[in-house]
Amino acid sequence: MEIALLCGKIFFARILDVTISTFRQNIMLKGKNIIGAFLAFLEILIWFFVAREALLIKIDNLFIPISYSLGYATGTLLGAFLSKRLINGVIGIQIITDENKKEIINALKLRGYSFNVLNIESGYNSTPKIMIFLEVNKKSLKKVHSLIQKKDPDAFIAISDTKQVYNGSLK
Repeated sequence: MEIALLCGKIFFARILDVTISTFRQNIMLKGKNIIGAFLAFLEILIWFFVAREALLIKIDNLFIPISYSLGYATGTLLGAFLSKRLINGVIGIQIITDENKKEIINALKLRGYSFNVLNIESGYNSTPKIMIFLEVNKKSLKKVHSLIQKKDPDAFIAISDTKQVYNGSLK
């Protein structure tokens, strides 16, 4: 019974400290360093007590390292889920499509998005193309992606996290 209690304690503490760690890393990528430092303090404080207790026990039972590892894996998943749900941000979208596919441009204009268009040439076969640069709030990503797919299912789309945006407008 004592081992089961210890394994449960280790499992849930690891979930907590690794969830905080994953969330902290993602929030710091957005430039929130003070919050990140506070979360780092909590994370290490929890980790210290759990690691100390886990390492002081004579490990003749395989359930202790398994619960430690499962807590870590579960905390990673939970931290990623919370980060996705709670951290707002800006997403950069680059769309490459055929030069004659102006439907995407018209649809983006109609919906009030700000973007830039660049005439380019395919490196593969020298076909004229256009590249559309667009920054949107994270919450708008699904709508924009759906719009692009509807207007040109063959468009090349690259999506990336944007740390900061200056001198522009976002919808």
